[in-house]
Amino acid sequence: QVQLVESGGGLVQAGGSLRLSCAASGPSFSSSVMGWFRQAPGKEREFVCAISRSSGSTSHADSVKGRFTISRDNAKNTVYLQMNNLKPEDTAVYYCAAGLGTVVTGRPERYDYWGQGTQVHVSS
Repeated sequence: QVQLVESGGGLVQAGGSLRLSCAASGPSFSSSVMGWFRQAPGKEREFVCAISRSSGSTSHADSVKGRFTISRDNAKNTVYLQMNNLKPEDTAVYYCAAGLGTVVTGRPERYDYWGQGTQVHVSS
């Protein structure tokens, strides 16, 4: 069992930065692939980025490449999402997810645990 709690969301102007954190509890964090997803109003949940258990492999959606960076600290049971050069279209609820498989993937069905989400609003 993994419980996930996101933090760090808020209101920021376009071009600004935010860092989201996702704190995990439970024994499985270091053996979990971790991902970030987001859902904007009226839209489906979409993949943002993911990281392997050892941080050796990452995957980013094309829409965030070069602007967002995922990282993790297994000693702190925490995964981070550094978001730079934010755009109004990045406005969404951001969710952290943990998957017990080994593949870094953007497919939400491959993730077993989800946090409650944190709101990010980017003003123009």
